[in-house]
Amino acid sequence: MVSKTISGIFRAIAKILEIKGENVFRARAYERAAQNIESLSEDIQDLINENRLREIPGVGKDLAQKIIEITKTGKLEFFEELKRSIPEGLLDLLNVPSVGPKHAKLFYDKLKVKSVKELEKFARAGKLLGLQGVKEKTVGNILKGIALFKKGRERMDLASALKTADEFIKPLKKNPYARKISACGSLRRMRETVGDIDILAVSAYPDKIMDAFLRLPDIKDVSAKGLTKSSVTTKEGAQIDLRIVEEKSFGAAMIYFTGSKNFNIKLRHLAARKNLKVNEYGVFKLPTVGAAARGAKDNKENYLCGKSEEEVFSSLGLQFIQPELREDRGEIELAARDMLPQLLTLKDIRGDLHAHSQYSDGQNSILEMAKSARDLGYDYLNISDHSQSLKVAGGINLEDLKIKRAEINELNSRMKDFKIFFGAEVDIDSEGALDYPDNILAEFDIVIAAIHTGFKQSKQQITKRLVMACKNKNVDLIAHPTGKLWGTRDPYEIDFEEFFKAASDYGIVLEVSAYPLRLDLNDVNCRRAKEKGIKLAVSTDSHTTDQLKCMSLGVATARRGWLAKEDVINTLSLDELLKLFKT
Repeated sequence: MVSKTISGIFRAIAKILEIKGENVFRARAYERAAQNIESLSEDIQDLINENRLREIPGVGKDLAQKIIEITKTGKLEFFEELKRSIPEGLLDLLNVPSVGPKHAKLFYDKLKVKSVKELEKFARAGKLLGLQGVKEKTVGNILKGIALFKKGRERMDLASALKTADEFIKPLKKNPYARKISACGSLRRMRETVGDIDILAVSAYPDKIMDAFLRLPDIKDVSAKGLTKSSVTTKEGAQIDLRIVEEKSFGAAMIYFTGSKNFNIKLRHLAARKNLKVNEYGVFKLPTVGAAARGAKDNKENYLCGKSEEEVFSSLGLQFIQPELREDRGEIELAARDMLPQLLTLKDIRGDLHAHSQYSDGQNSILEMAKSARDLGYDYLNISDHSQSLKVAGGINLEDLKIKRAEINELNSRMKDFKIFFGAEVDIDSEGALDYPDNILAEFDIVIAAIHTGFKQSKQQITKRLVMACKNKNVDLIAHPTGKLWGTRDPYEIDFEEFFKAASDYGIVLEVSAYPLRLDLNDVNCRRAKEKGIKLAVSTDSHTTDQLKCMSLGVATARRGWLAKEDVINTLSLDELLKLFKT
């Protein structure tokens, strides 16, 4: 949670600097640092202790000192001074997608809007219309932004939830009184967003574990305290529930509290048909019909099992069902026939097909990215910097492409048992054309096409753009196909039948983005693509070396989408992959 606090403060500073009209590059420096801190795979406290803060891209001496101040005091005096320099409530408006600094200041100056609640009230009452530059479309976008803002407050993205849970589970695992401890709920099912975080533990001394839990530093409020269950709220507003169960019930409780609700209901119905009862305490044999009336010995429920999930599923005649599949989407029926797929694992991944370098908007050199990928055990990495028209992301012009290719060729001549692909993430324009001409596209090892503008076009227009990209003979892969960014931008509308048909017909690979705020394609569309015979690639869209470690989030999404190793192309060896592409 410390990383989230720091990134939140830095992001807020960037917004205030924009409001005040200060140097745009200074504001961007804070925003860039916030993004990189948010995506850290390491505990930032470890970086502080080891004097390694400046290893974070975008963090120099000044920002490093500010990070240390936040971790020591919980606040930053520079930020407090900045907040005092603008009207109270103005900053909160900037957390709403589609409300920029100019509009936030305008709404305050003209209407004294000080909160998101007031902004929504004025928007719905039509009082924003008529203000400088505010049209009906603007108001509509603001209302959509408010809806996204509310959604973001109610749920956490998966990466944030995992970090938060780890900050509670890690110290409890070290407690000598804890025998078993694990996250459950939607977090264990690896849903793309998570509400509350549920933790389950086994201990012969529940009071000791509960006391340790309630003393953890990130807690703001204790809403419930008991011997076997307590609930707390973190300083960031997340609710954490800890339950302690007997060891003989741990497996059954893990299934029950992992869910989903519909999955549990179906399990109970299956158990009833077998004259069994399953709940959070275990699996029980029900009395035989008429046993009580006869005074028979078998007129009571008899505990059968519950210590492990495996024995619970086995008692019901089911193959073990991975947590990611427990959504009542046919997994129980297939488990009864021993026909569940062997899901993709992180160990299956042989390389990353979507990463950026300093040639566009990445924070690291090609060599640094390649070495980090190799250190992860990968055999290859596609450096797919943005194309020329995407100026905001430092898109590469044709001259710089030559320099980049020469550098990759030179690195490949020196690096043994590792391949750097000369790639590009090419923008699909508003008409469906690609940002580089065909003769240039033909020179790349791997071409990724993606939509980066025109998100508000109609379903028909968006679909047409994607289909046209699929038809281009030089395109290999479509990145983050629905364009969503959690808490910022909803997915644009696509006719998936038409899009998937084009991808299938032209042999286009679709990306499952592991970037924490994307996870795009989502689980449902992963499965739909698989059923259409489309191959997928799980890639990170990394802009720093540290983001390469986010691959596990994409793998989790792929698993929720029922993807197996054979469905994902970057499980192939280098030689096998080369046969797919034009290299």
